[in-house]
Order: sequence, then structure tokens, then C-alpha cells
Amino acid sequence: MTNFKIIQKRNIWLGISGALFAVFLTALLVWGLKFGIDFTGGSLLEVKYMSERPTVSQTETTLADLKLSSLIIQPVGEQGMLLRFQETSEETHQAVISKLTDSVPSAPLANSGQDSSGQARVENQDNSIEELRFESVGPSIGAELKVKSLWAMFFALIAMLGYITYAFKKVSKPIASWKYGLAALVAMFHDSIITIGIFAVLGKFYGVEINIAFVAAVLTVIGYSVHDSIVVFDRVRENLPKSDLDFAGTVNTSLNQTLLRSLSTSLTSLLVLVSIIIFGGETIRTFALALAIGIFAGTYSSIFVASPILVVWEQWKK
Repeated sequence: MTNFKIIQKRNIWLGISGALFAVFLTALLVWGLKFGIDFTGGSLLEVKYMSERPTVSQTETTLADLKLSSLIIQPVGEQGMLLRFQETSEETHQAVISKLTDSVPSAPLANSGQDSSGQARVENQDNSIEELRFESVGPSIGAELKVKSLWAMFFALIAMLGYITYAFKKVSKPIASWKYGLAALVAMFHDSIITIGIFAVLGKFYGVEINIAFVAAVLTVIGYSVHDSIVVFDRVRENLPKSDLDFAGTVNTSLNQTLLRSLSTSLTSLLVLVSIIIFGGETIRTFALALAIGIFAGTYSSIFVASPILVVWEQWKK
């Protein structure tokens, strides 16, 4: 079995991670995120089609000229369509209705009367769609929920640190058990900032907005990152009592033993997510993209960040 010298080249891997972390943290602080309607609120418009309802992609094409921000289109029932967008002006409201109406042929109303010869007269009436409601909606994610989410994440991190410290309590040499937990949290923070920072760049240059699905994706990345790091640490814990190598050599052996498993698990997940990004709908694309970025970063950090940090601490202790 090939034994890759991962730990021996830790300065290279940590240097790459540090550079990426600094770049995307700077992008996040300077540009921030482009918030979607879930954070900012906007308008909700529900219409009913009298004839055949167009598809979501056809409706998106119809409204493309209006450049609506955070446009979300959802079919409702057999004939209904629900649209959410940030703009709340009456002018935009009427422009959307006009575009939707023009995209569907008007239905003729027969027997609207008789002409001078006594024959039935057929008139066209603009009844292709019916507006059911238009209202302004507040943000789905309010200020109170944002604060509670941050507190929940904080307590979750403390709980993770406590659990890993307890799980590795019998591994006190050559470094304390709590450092395993802290290394996993450092890797997790690294993955989260890179994922969020990339979306700051995408929002600045490509107008990509974040929504509730993005928040769910980031929370999933946090769990995935910690899980991947623990898999490696668990192998380190198993190898330490029976290894004749120093700590750096033992960690490097453990990494090589779990390398194929980590790469295989991540690759299969990424293949599914890439398929969703390419062929999935617009509403799920942000979620899939955030997950793909986070899983890629998490795989890198569990191999090239979390474990090298343990070795660096051990070297500093000496």
C-alpha cells in the first residue's frame, strides 16, 4: 500500500488552506452576502390559468425582461401559480400581470350576442389568467430567528467539543483529548467560511442569492465536516497504543488508512450533487451548490487541516 507523505508536507497544505480562508473571509467581510426574499421579504402573487398552465421554466422566460429579484415560482394545484419576488411596487405588480397575460392566448367567449344578420357574434375577452391575490410578505427569516440560529450553532459547537473530548478521554498522550475536538472545530470553521465566502463572490459578480435552503446546506456542511474529521481521529486513537512510530508518523499512517474511504464517500456525494446542479431546478440549485462546495472543502480539511493541526500542536508542546 502506498504511504503518502501528507503530514510531512503539512506546511504546504496548511498554507493553501490559510490562503483560501483569508481570501474568502475578506470577500465575505467586504462584499457580504446577497440575501434573497427569505431574508428581505417582498411580494407574493398567486394567479390561476383558465387554459393550460405553462411550466416553471416557461414562466421564468416570460418574466426575464422584468429582471425580478429573488424570483421563486411554484405551481399550485392544477391551474394555479405562486410567484414570490422582492419588488413590491404596484408598477411591477401590473407589469408581471401584463407579461403573464400576454404569454397565454386569450380565450374566446362564444354567443356574446348577434350581429345584424342574426348570426352569433364571437368576441375575444382577456380572461387567460385570474389574479387570486397580491400581497406584501415579510422575511421568512426574521431577526429573532437569526439570533436564535446563532445561539443554537454556538451550543452545538460546545456540545461537539464536549463529546469529542469525552470520546477521546483515554487518549491523553502526546496531546490532550480536548485538542482533538478543537482541531475538528477549526476544520469545520474553515469549511464554513470558505463555503459562505464563495457565495459572497458569486453574489457580487453573478447575482447569486442565498435563501433558507442555503442555511440548511451550511448546517449540513458543519455536520459533515466534523464527521469526516472524527473518522480520521478515531483511526489515530486506534493506532496510537500499538504504533512504533512517533506521533507524526502515526497520524500519517492513520490518514493513509482512511484516505480511500474519505475520497470514495465524498466522490459519490459530489457526483449526485453535480447532477442536481446541472439538471435540477432553480429552487434547489443553491442548496446543491453549497453542499458540493462544503463537502469538497470538508474532505480537504479532514485530511490536510485537522490532522496536521494535531501534529503542529504536538510539535509546539515539545
